[in-house]
Amino acid sequence: QVQLVESGGGAVQPGGSLRLSCAASLYIFSRYYMGWYRQAPGKERELVASIVSGGAVNYADSVKGRFTISRDNTKYAVSLQMNSLRPEDTAVYYCTAGRYGLGPGSSDYWGQGTQVTVSS
Repeated sequence: QVQLVESGGGAVQPGGSLRLSCAASLYIFSRYYMGWYRQAPGKERELVASIVSGGAVNYADSVKGRFTISRDNTKYAVSLQMNSLRPEDTAVYYCTAGRYGLGPGSSDYWGQGTQVTVSS
């Protein structure tokens, strides 16, 4: 049973914007930390942004001021708005959910991954 369903992603030029969305079940959405990891070729997976049910958010330093994570309480979904994209943002982005956090090894569920490519 698929627990996290991602949508969005694609290719964009530097400076452009993309929006990722991740739909979850009510059970996960209301109880779990949710967020986005990304993994570029040859690099370790990086936690990009996270959000809890109360709305508190955290961002990697590399995306602060450019990315915004948010919750849609009507759709049980978490979105990642990515602005001012750079070539170094190119990666596969994974939605994730963890009951007790999203640190290394803490995630309980993963989305299928979606490719984001930033190139001129």
